[in-house]
Amino acid sequence: MEQFDFIEFDYTTDPAILRQKSHEELVETLCLTRHLYDALDAIIENSMDGLFITDGTGRIIKVNKSYEELSGACREEILGKNVHDLEDGLISESASLMVLKTGRPITIEQKFYKTNRTAYITSNPIFNQNGEIIMVVSNNRDFEEIDQLRAQLSRTRALASEYQSRFNAIREQLYQKPDIVAEDPKMLEVLYRSNKVAPTDSTVLITGETGTGKEEIAKFLHENSLRAKNPFIKVNCGAISPNLIESELFGYEKGAFTGASSSGKMGYFEIAHRGTLFLDEIGELPLDLQVKLLRALQEGEIVRLGGTRPIQIDVRVIAATNRNLERMVEEKTFRQDLYYRLNVVQLCLPPLRERTRDIPPLAQKFLSRYNEKYHTQKTLTRQALHAMEQYSWPGNVRELKNVVEQIVVMGENDQVIAQDLPFRRTSETEKHELFDLSQPIDLPLLLEQLEYEYIRRAYEKHGTLKTASQSMGMNITTFARKKRQYGEKFSKIKKY
Repeated sequence: MEQFDFIEFDYTTDPAILRQKSHEELVETLCLTRHLYDALDAIIENSMDGLFITDGTGRIIKVNKSYEELSGACREEILGKNVHDLEDGLISESASLMVLKTGRPITIEQKFYKTNRTAYITSNPIFNQNGEIIMVVSNNRDFEEIDQLRAQLSRTRALASEYQSRFNAIREQLYQKPDIVAEDPKMLEVLYRSNKVAPTDSTVLITGETGTGKEEIAKFLHENSLRAKNPFIKVNCGAISPNLIESELFGYEKGAFTGASSSGKMGYFEIAHRGTLFLDEIGELPLDLQVKLLRALQEGEIVRLGGTRPIQIDVRVIAATNRNLERMVEEKTFRQDLYYRLNVVQLCLPPLRERTRDIPPLAQKFLSRYNEKYHTQKTLTRQALHAMEQYSWPGNVRELKNVVEQIVVMGENDQVIAQDLPFRRTSETEKHELFDLSQPIDLPLLLEQLEYEYIRRAYEKHGTLKTASQSMGMNITTFARKKRQYGEKFSKIKKY
């Protein structure tokens, strides 16, 4: 029997009552009593504290393995003996004897001579109905264990204090930088890492979804570096035509191509000399230019388009992308050696939906800015702020900024309520049907579509075939084959 109802069953050992029970009831009572004894014994044996029990005369009737380890005495040596015998060579003094003399609970420090260990001993008397002591139960807690717990607690408190000091220092710096808001622990951790790497010349790769504030972090790194007084040059690698990006980055000599300036032109690397070059959307850089960028980073020199003379440069490079560069390396669309050269220190910015504590202060900051710009006096109600915290913000901080500007410009009332927000919160109970049951369906095709959707999403989330296949419990070869086959089959299907 695995469970017991201590009210339903009677475990009395009173002879008068036992004589009234049938044979089956007696067997059941004995079985239950034995089971309870075994369960209690297992609890005592597996207690982390040492347990030491005597009867009312001081005879030792029970010890557990924790007590054996603490005292260095085997139970066979001490069971049945009187506690008086232990004071001769095993323990310094007996709390159990004190309880038997006084009838009150006692707590003492006790020394175990065999193990040279000290413990807190708390002994409690157990009385019968006549007020006589029938047992003394002693709980033993090792000093060494207590000291370890205290040390661990002290280290934890010190670490917490250190982190709090770091975050406070970062906050103080941020008060002078109105473009960055950080109240959420995730963003504070990013800023702590940024603050640590900023004074160095290490190349930094900033990753995160679009609109998370990668450019602001790049500026933060530059402004807190030894290059702060020198140029900060931003280049959007995705906004420059592939035909022009080489000349824009590395410059060109006169006559390098048709329409080139007769005097040649400096590129962004030369302009950023002794400063910082921020390469945004680095994942859009063509493969042939990735080779030249790698050389610039490794050798500290560039060659202008149409030129032959190397030009020494002293530039710190910070790169940013919202793409999965690891997956691009796997797909051979981004050079592996360049990826590792850029990824010396990586700062991954959390999306706004994962740093919800930053949403209210960001919204208030943008609101103040646009109130001043458009000469309005809009305010956000608690309900509006709560609705903002519940929204998923696919466009992140950039979307939040645009939403605030829209409600300032288009809002009818000065007090902004949740209904005034230009997005609709999706109800958790809103259901979307995968197919229309009123129409004939091809079930095998539908199952293939569903499987492909999970394979596609797993790959988008994890970025590599290995981790994506593991997340779905699939063999990597099977995962890759189905991804390729289904991708070709359903490439024209936009929605399932």
